[in-house]
Amino acid sequence: MGEATVRLVPWSADDLSLLRRINTPRMREHVGGPETDEEVVARHQRYLALEDGRMFRIELASGEAAGSVAFWSRLWHGEPVYESGWNVLPEFQGRGVATAAVRAVIAAAQGDARHRWLHAFPSVANAASNAVCRKAGFALMGETDFEYPPGQFMRSNDWRYDLVR
Repeated sequence: MGEATVRLVPWSADDLSLLRRINTPRMREHVGGPETDEEVVARHQRYLALEDGRMFRIELASGEAAGSVAFWSRLWHGEPVYESGWNVLPEFQGRGVATAAVRAVIAAAQGDARHRWLHAFPSVANAASNAVCRKAGFALMGETDFEYPPGQFMRSNDWRYDLVR
């Protein structure tokens, strides 16, 4: 199937309902499970206040919200890098939406131009997200123990994209 056409729309106060739709056992299977509503509201507030990256709603050509994608700064092995993460609602999965959104967020991170590397850390068990990384042009650096959510470690793949290539 070809890649979808998506538009990245800056996260807004109106996107709390989307975040609640993402907060399901299926959608959060690889990242510690669903959060309480208080945790979802707190996450939404963090997204609105994000200063060291950008949070987006993934929007289809039809105007439908299909999920979220972001990049933010972090330290990885002592080096400042960007990290990226995404969520695509089940009804839009398997259509190239995530790959298109990740390619668009790569372009946004390149435009931000504070760091050379963009990393993604999907669980080794998350075949779909690992496939998105491969299709979007990330290089697999290997497996790592990654802390997410805070206080819990998961086995992840470390994917890296060179933003200056």
